[in-house]
Amino acid sequence: MPFSYSFRLRCVAALGAFLLAGCGSGGGSTTGTATMQATAPTVATTAAQNGAVIVTLSTSTAAATIYYTLDGSTPTTSSPVYEAPLLVASNLTLNAMAAASGEANSSVTSQTFAPNIPSGTLVWSDEFSNSSGANAQPNPATWTYDTGAGGWGNDELEDYCGWNSSISPCSSSSPNVYVGTDGYLHIVAEQPSPGVYTSARLKTEGLFSFQYGRIEFRAEVPEAQGFWPANWLLGNSIATEDWPACGEMDVLERVNAAGSPDWNMGSIHGTGFTGSNIGTQYDFPAGQTAASWHTYGMIWSKGSVAYYVDDPSQPYVTYTPSSISSFSGSVWPFDSGPSFILLNLAVGGDWPGSPDASTPFPSQMLVDYVRIFTN
Repeated sequence: MPFSYSFRLRCVAALGAFLLAGCGSGGGSTTGTATMQATAPTVATTAAQNGAVIVTLSTSTAAATIYYTLDGSTPTTSSPVYEAPLLVASNLTLNAMAAASGEANSSVTSQTFAPNIPSGTLVWSDEFSNSSGANAQPNPATWTYDTGAGGWGNDELEDYCGWNSSISPCSSSSPNVYVGTDGYLHIVAEQPSPGVYTSARLKTEGLFSFQYGRIEFRAEVPEAQGFWPANWLLGNSIATEDWPACGEMDVLERVNAAGSPDWNMGSIHGTGFTGSNIGTQYDFPAGQTAASWHTYGMIWSKGSVAYYVDDPSQPYVTYTPSSISSFSGSVWPFDSGPSFILLNLAVGGDWPGSPDASTPFPSQMLVDYVRIFTN
């Protein structure tokens, strides 16, 4: 029996409404009233050392943000944002979910780690080994670079150069960064022409990060007017909330010529406490200078950041949230997520001032190793 004309119109209208509801575009499309859901993160691990692993999170949903927790709680969009692979060396439960605009949040991926690693165990390191017979690139799976000029927020004078860079004023024939055949990382400050300076700033941002543990840098630094060597950490969250809210921990930092006594500065910085208002000077014993080899360390625990030189059993300062309580608007950022590592030799800037005729070029900071131990 043939359909009536009015019935056919009602069917066409219903079909049109159905197609409009079901044919959106992009990740936020809907079918009927059902919203698409972001894909839950996947967890991949690679071995670090002595039972520790490096964890990488990913999701197949384009432009999704991954939020995670390490204490077994359910992640929300207020949880830390995943920015880089992170070291797991303690017993914990990782929960992660993905969120994307126009889509429902993914289900939660959960994975428990129980490495049961004793305190004081080496769980990650870069020993800067090199048996190639020639200067080598720092491990590109671990290290990337800040490059260029612009003062870096401190009116510094150098152009930072990456590995093997020949972009002026950098020169691959006078490299600013390399792993030598001596097994040391070399960060070299050069003066290719009057008033022009080059150096290097390595970082693990986006490649490797960790939260809590004991980190050591064995280093030898140059001491002369205008030099500013540093081994330090920044919170991964700098990608989303910028400095100083991300938190900064300065393990090795000093400027200019050798003092009497010579010294190292251990500082922390965050919202409400920047500049020199929370730094502590370590004075080397008589007869020692920073120009000789020393081990600079940080013991990082929940609610605590402690610094030492050469002897981890003798921290010269321990910072806690109470250390910043007198600063208006201060926020303790060091329990909010992992940090990445930076190694650099700055030239000039607000703290050291400019080089002068006594400043030798080239000069270099040597780093023997970077090591992380369990607390």
